[in-house]
Amino acid sequence: MIFEIFPVGPFQCNCMILGCEETKTAVVIDPGEEADRILDSLSRHQLKSAYLLHTHAHLDHIGATDEVQKKTGATTCLHEDDMVLCENLHIQAELFGLPTPATPTIDRFLKEGEEISFGKSRVEVLHTPGHTPGSLSFHIPTFGLITGDTLFAGSVGRTDLWGGSHPTLIHSIQKKLLSFPDETSVYPGHGPKTTVGRERRGNPFLT
Repeated sequence: MIFEIFPVGPFQCNCMILGCEETKTAVVIDPGEEADRILDSLSRHQLKSAYLLHTHAHLDHIGATDEVQKKTGATTCLHEDDMVLCENLHIQAELFGLPTPATPTIDRFLKEGEEISFGKSRVEVLHTPGHTPGSLSFHIPTFGLITGDTLFAGSVGRTDLWGGSHPTLIHSIQKKLLSFPDETSVYPGHGPKTTVGRERRGNPFLT
């Protein structure tokens, strides 16, 4: 599998590109900023983006979606419970004194248990609310978990913004994410890679 991860924008959101080596079909996860950089990565790897997947609709995870969507034609996906955030990017931007990005068109609402295929690979959808009502995590078999702002290395997502709930967040982590084997790689929405086992044993918010 082709995989590239790089932080984008002032909040350094981890944008991730996963591509099937045989078909050159790709998914982009959390195109939060720096559309040109995302498009350049797709071009370098000779990938065509079939889907833009979002772990949630905070500004730093969705800010470049409209531009990438228009230039790739990719199907743009989000959980329906985060549409209120998507539709109010201007309020999010104002809170941080940032320019307002264009609001993207959401083509498909994702739900728990769905699978998204890209070439010969697939993404399994997990609804992991708490950071936001519609927060999602993505499991790619043989690769790992992409957890957005639900679970970080040594920490968990904040819950004081836009419908967040700390008890719901911890429940999502314990019941969904920690159900995977200890060796499962975890790629958070910000910061470094970790594993399920490392967080199970040492994350102070979970022990």
